[in-house]
Amino acid sequence: MFDLVSSAYAMGATATDGGQPNAIASLLPFALMFVVLYLLILRPQMKKQKDQQRLIDELEKKDAIVTSGGIHGVIENIKDDILVVKIAENVKIEVSRAAVSKVKNKENADDKK
Repeated sequence: MFDLVSSAYAMGATATDGGQPNAIASLLPFALMFVVLYLLILRPQMKKQKDQQRLIDELEKKDAIVTSGGIHGVIENIKDDILVVKIAENVKIEVSRAAVSKVKNKENADDKK
């Protein structure tokens, strides 16, 4: 009876080399997922943030802008981090630089090039 059991074990799966999987091979899928995540999501997002920051830093008087709230106007004055924007005749508002989402007149200049 015991001969039958031992021969069944002998016919089963082969023994592994120490029973431990290769550490590099087990981390490879995680590294591959991180690279794909970086290339498809993180890198384009960082580029977009850098372009937006450059746009905000280059704001000047008389630029036609659109705020993140959808207000269209022309910059009349710049005080540190605050922009005075003319949105209609005799109507001026103050908005933060960070609220600017687009500069319309610079977009049109880029399209003409």
